[in-house]
Amino acid sequence: MLKDISVNLGNFLLSLADAVDMSSPLTTSHQLRTAFIAWRICEVGNVAKPTTERIFIAALLHDIGALTPEDKIRIHRFDETNIEDHCRIGELLLKSCPLLAPSAPAVRHHHRLWEDWETALETPHVFEAQVIQLADVVEKLIKRDRFILHQVDELKAGIAGYAGQKINRKLLKLFEDLAAREDFWLDLMSPRLYSLLLHHGPLNRYAIDYGEAHNLTRLFRNIIDLRSRFTAAHSAGVVECATRLSRLFGMTEWEIRQMEMAGNLHDLGMLAVPGEILDKPGRLTADEYALIKQHPYFTYTVLNSIGGMEQVAEWAALHHEMLDGSGYPFHAQADRLSTGARILAVADVFTALTGDRAHRKSMDKGEVVKILLGRVKERQLPGNIINLLCDNYAELAGAVAEEQARVLKRYLENLPRLGAGDSAR
Repeated sequence: MLKDISVNLGNFLLSLADAVDMSSPLTTSHQLRTAFIAWRICEVGNVAKPTTERIFIAALLHDIGALTPEDKIRIHRFDETNIEDHCRIGELLLKSCPLLAPSAPAVRHHHRLWEDWETALETPHVFEAQVIQLADVVEKLIKRDRFILHQVDELKAGIAGYAGQKINRKLLKLFEDLAAREDFWLDLMSPRLYSLLLHHGPLNRYAIDYGEAHNLTRLFRNIIDLRSRFTAAHSAGVVECATRLSRLFGMTEWEIRQMEMAGNLHDLGMLAVPGEILDKPGRLTADEYALIKQHPYFTYTVLNSIGGMEQVAEWAALHHEMLDGSGYPFHAQADRLSTGARILAVADVFTALTGDRAHRKSMDKGEVVKILLGRVKERQLPGNIINLLCDNYAELAGAVAEEQARVLKRYLENLPRLGAGDSAR
């Protein structure tokens, strides 16, 4: 019988929402703060628990459709150009995960003006979208370089200017009641906000099983990879290779399922890397490469903060480590690298070599095998796993290529703007 995994949904979403916002000091904690504001508005309005949970989830993830750090900064600065793009993409992403799909309409419409709605505020998706819009605007108006209580009057006046046109007046009245309390603003800007939301927020007792956690890792895999045509199917290929290698190696079904989750999230830290680096056609400079080298560190810090995901965090974070300690960012040596970590590292290298990148085309079998065996000789990659891969090369390469083609096709169909943009580069 397979083991099960129990993860707190709030813990999972808070950590991953925090990761989505880590790309710039301008957006740090934006979605956590927006979720806090939305939750407190729901409390003041005595909103029912199921509705509050939907709103909280939507607020935590309302900007996941802004796929690059540049997009997030643009939106945060109230640049209204193509504002619908990230709403549409966010809706598509949430709809792909049954657990989060009920929050998709609110994300889709969280920038829709109140005056453009033709239905009553009490209509569920209208109310939910309006709460998120209000919370989003409040958070964006905050000046991060000033003490919060010194700008409350200014913030209240700024929000009042949206009454009737952008935001419903009834909701603004709820916010006015909330904004009169100093503790609301101090909690909002507290460095302990994550802990407050984790232990007291709407999802603090919401446990999910392995199947639901797995679906969430697939959702965030899409968020990570869909930033560029050159990464759109990378993690899908890594997962396909790593799980097949794990099965050939004799790992248990439970370990294989954890491997799949680790593969889905291994590049989570890439959310902090600027889009122009991912798509750069030439070799990276030393400074650009230094930005790349931070991503496994962020992957580890985010995933290790989620209870029940410790093994997944370890395997995911060590995928750029080498047996001789020459990898990054931890410089772990052979004695610290478990079988799972080694398999994922091999799968990542194999998928990178056999896939197209911005600076080069994919390599053929001869080139790939030569590089892999060379790294074994240099004591960087494990010989037993590389030999297993080479003995099953045709099967693994075919399965990876098929899975990546399927994912890339879906990417180009569902996100034509991004597909066209990348192709034109």
